[in-house]
Amino acid sequence: MALNNLPHKLAITGLSVSLLASPFALAETAEEKGRSIMEEFERRDTGWRDMQAGMQMILRNAQSQESIREIRMKSLEQENDGDKSLTIFDQPRDVKGTAFLSFSHIDRADDQWLYLPALGRVKRISSRNKSGPFMGSEFSYEDMGSFEIDKYTYKFIGEEPCGDLTCYVVENYPVEKTSGYKRRISWVDTNEYRMQKLDFYDRKNSLLKTLNFVNYQQYIGQYWRADRMEMTNHQNGKSTTLAWKGYRFQEGLNERDFNKNALKRAR
Repeated sequence: MALNNLPHKLAITGLSVSLLASPFALAETAEEKGRSIMEEFERRDTGWRDMQAGMQMILRNAQSQESIREIRMKSLEQENDGDKSLTIFDQPRDVKGTAFLSFSHIDRADDQWLYLPALGRVKRISSRNKSGPFMGSEFSYEDMGSFEIDKYTYKFIGEEPCGDLTCYVVENYPVEKTSGYKRRISWVDTNEYRMQKLDFYDRKNSLLKTLNFVNYQQYIGQYWRADRMEMTNHQNGKSTTLAWKGYRFQEGLNERDFNKNALKRAR
């Protein structure tokens, strides 16, 4: 999800002119260039097959009071569709055993289900409700799906500093009409094509949330994952941090680990 700058020589009227060409030099429009950047972002994070990790979800209200949830997450890469993921809540007691299953799709709305142990039943999340908060956090159900290139159209804005890095800035416009967002703005670093920041704009085109990705680590020599993902809601003053730990890849998860029966088996 790599494109390298390559030196080219052009022979013009007997003169040899050297230049360093951008990988996007042939993009004719801001829309094409924006899509090319996001295609490269996606391509560099392809081929990991399956992943498991632990996570602390830290919820903060507008007064900075915290509550913490202990979570396990599993993901399965799909060859011709979006990823599948299973999220299991272990602590505290009031959410223990709650499980969330998401099937992301390339060209249609994601399928999502929530198992509530207190009710003993599986609840399907409808497309109309995916802009709602996921388990009381500042992440929405929509945010919990995997990134798929055809879920958006794109526009390249420019290059800007982002911390010690330089980032491509790309607007993303959701194709799905039930999206809770008018647009997103991605900051993707120009070296490794890692997402550094995402701004989310609501349907009125007002800045709603910002997601920052902190302290990337590389796994199995190729795949980058952030240690922390920090979502700040600018409209209500709340925030949610996802603190990841214990990433494991390619341990043989399969389709049987990601079905509605797996929701009830999750412990």
